[in-house]
Amino acid sequence: MSGRYRVVDLFAGCGGLSVGFRQSGLFMPVGAVEADAYAAATYAENFGADHITQGDIAAWVDGDLPEADVVVGGPPCQGFSNLGSKREDDDRNHLWEHYVTALVKIQPKVFLLENVDGFLHSRQFAALQRLVRYGRLRSYKLDFEVVRATDFGSAQLRKRAIIIGTHKDIDQIEVPRKRRPAEEWRTLKEALDGVPTSIPEDHIDLPERDIVERYGLQMAGPYRSDELHVTRYYSQLSKDRFDEIPYGGSRMDLPDHLKAPCWRKHTTGSRDVMGRLRWEHPSVTIRCEFYKPEKGRYLHPDEDRALTPYEAALIQGFPDEFRWWGPKYEIARQIGNAVPVELAEALARRIGEGLTRS
Repeated sequence: MSGRYRVVDLFAGCGGLSVGFRQSGLFMPVGAVEADAYAAATYAENFGADHITQGDIAAWVDGDLPEADVVVGGPPCQGFSNLGSKREDDDRNHLWEHYVTALVKIQPKVFLLENVDGFLHSRQFAALQRLVRYGRLRSYKLDFEVVRATDFGSAQLRKRAIIIGTHKDIDQIEVPRKRRPAEEWRTLKEALDGVPTSIPEDHIDLPERDIVERYGLQMAGPYRSDELHVTRYYSQLSKDRFDEIPYGGSRMDLPDHLKAPCWRKHTTGSRDVMGRLRWEHPSVTIRCEFYKPEKGRYLHPDEDRALTPYEAALIQGFPDEFRWWGPKYEIARQIGNAVPVELAEALARRIGEGLTRS
């Protein structure tokens, strides 16, 4: 695999960051670790099984780690996500400490940490800054910013906190701060151009595949992204609701007899629940349960259904030839957890150009 610089991907998931780094043409993966077996199988299918470890990162960092120029990763963020309870004592928040241990052992020239925008206001980020000033990471200097994926060619309104640490021996690499005007954002129509909109109601299963063992689990695959264009079963109540929601509308447009009791009581608040997307706008953030319209603005602009996994993968920037392992909803979770590929590629180019100048 071509690439001038070596990269290690921690909390790699299915490889959203790695796709962007590979597409930049500047990097080759030499190490990765991912706890989830389905996501690890997807990563291995697309980047090679020789350098990924499926399992607990705590055990991985205790071993012999590969040499690398760059370390990237996004520790799980649910503990302080804007959608969660923002519990600072959530055990998942402390996984970033293993990321730090990996940095200390590998000593890369550059590291990239991405997370939800709330991370920059967390106790964990404050601890990271102290480590850079006085502790184990004092050989690095930090630059950080909340960026919008739409500013880097993605067709979704997703914000991420980006932190770039540069070794003090080289010129500091800063987070790109591009700001595109809204009229230049990539739209949903552009992202899904050529994708069939109409899907038969009974087309709910992935194509048949042999069941094989991967990382201790029996799973089916691989599936190309364009094989994921399947819908799901909807109750008659859901169909009746979809039929009443106009273009760009939401639960607010439903007649009372079709509203859930909690919706009738709450006439303010989020207007994205049961929301229908607009072709001329970017998508909202693709999350793990994008196939559930009650979770957000995930109804197709024209069809009475939620986005399919294929459509969600395209919005996230994955190519048709990307290959996935696992059941349909496990694949959906992999898609929702990924970093938008266009954003990842822009970050890779910024880091690669900085390394080349130095």
